[in-house]
Amino acid sequence: MKFVFSTVALVIAGSSQSFAFTAPNSHGSAARSSNTLLRSVSSGGLSEEFGIPCEDECALDEYPNDLPKSVHPGVLSGQAMVDLLDHAKENGYAIPAVNCVSSSGINACLEAARRNDAPIIIQFSSGGSQFYGGKGLSNNNYAAAIAGAVSGAFHVRTMAEQYGVPVILHTDHCAKSLLPWIDGLIAASERYYEIHGEPLFSSHMIDLSEEPIEENLEICAEYLGRMCKIGLLLEMELGITGGEEDGVDNTDVAQEDLYSKPEEIYETYEKLMAVSPMFTVAAAFGNVHGVYSPGNVKLDPKILDKAQEYISEKLGDKAPEDKKPVKFVFHGGSGSDVSDIQEAIGYGVIKMNIDTDTQWSYWEGIKNFEAKYHDYLQGQIGNPEGPDKPNKKYYDPRECLRAAEVNTVERLEMAFKDLKCQNILGLGEMSNAENVLGPRRGGLPV
Repeated sequence: MKFVFSTVALVIAGSSQSFAFTAPNSHGSAARSSNTLLRSVSSGGLSEEFGIPCEDECALDEYPNDLPKSVHPGVLSGQAMVDLLDHAKENGYAIPAVNCVSSSGINACLEAARRNDAPIIIQFSSGGSQFYGGKGLSNNNYAAAIAGAVSGAFHVRTMAEQYGVPVILHTDHCAKSLLPWIDGLIAASERYYEIHGEPLFSSHMIDLSEEPIEENLEICAEYLGRMCKIGLLLEMELGITGGEEDGVDNTDVAQEDLYSKPEEIYETYEKLMAVSPMFTVAAAFGNVHGVYSPGNVKLDPKILDKAQEYISEKLGDKAPEDKKPVKFVFHGGSGSDVSDIQEAIGYGVIKMNIDTDTQWSYWEGIKNFEAKYHDYLQGQIGNPEGPDKPNKKYYDPRECLRAAEVNTVERLEMAFKDLKCQNILGLGEMSNAENVLGPRRGGLPV
């Protein structure tokens, strides 16, 4: 237990300071030497590091289907993450990226990924990270958001291996004012790298789309230079995603700002490729956060196709064979038409964000549970079976939360299908869980 404390404490303590950590250098150091044993012990992931049982899919060295051998159960970073994203682009599917605010939501995502035999991206916003850390904590200097994201990262790392699925661990929109939050998380990954030889997170998004493009690209290039040294990928945004999410309101943005231009995307590609290929681009093609009535959102995926053609022409003989040099990200995926989604995948989209739909599915699971057992949820004692009958097994929070998880797993199955992201790993159907609390032991059949 001492080692568990020291590993987590090292990451959090480092990230709460003034973010002056320098990336590992080639000279070696006493700290690096002393961590050699720790890194070798942890090479099998957190299951091996902490002695957690790791059986069946958890223990796989590679997947049955024809995936790159670097792709493994658990959190991916560096080349393994790039290999997975390349596999998605080459094979015409995109990976769902779900915003999570609790361990329950994370578990639902992991279960959905395993049931769909597919990888998944789990991501935290700054507000979601703060909530994960606890709204009772002060968020001065983004301390609660940093600690919450680090805590969530350890949960994802521990449980992703158990579910046997590859996971990309990401953080969502980070505007200029939120950069200290990302600084703290990168610092945490740098310290984690010192022990484990890989970053704590897989990737981070920096969203400077509201800034002048020159400033956007300059700051993104600076961060990419720091991040790529430890295998972190950068997601950047061009244009503006409309709608409202996590306290950012772009409902009144000018329509022209919702659509990126091929020239801007090429300028971005050229600037960032000069630093590292470890980046993706969230280009705007009419995307809007939230769900709206049909006809109110006008997506134009062909903007992505035009950009790929434009950049390929500029690259000439250096263009890739598929003529899709850019890995695109689809923001505002909730409520989008399936035809638009799949057309965008054909133009190089390898990730689609989902938040609004899974917020609703989680709430709907609780709402339906309450409606079904309403008469058993009005007091601790007394229900239709008798005035002295206890209701503990109904108001136990595990019951309504599990109902929320089940409903979210069902909603995510639609997303995996829409994104053509099913049966990717070759694991087959998920086995039924054993040794779980069921009706015979007082639980409800949720």
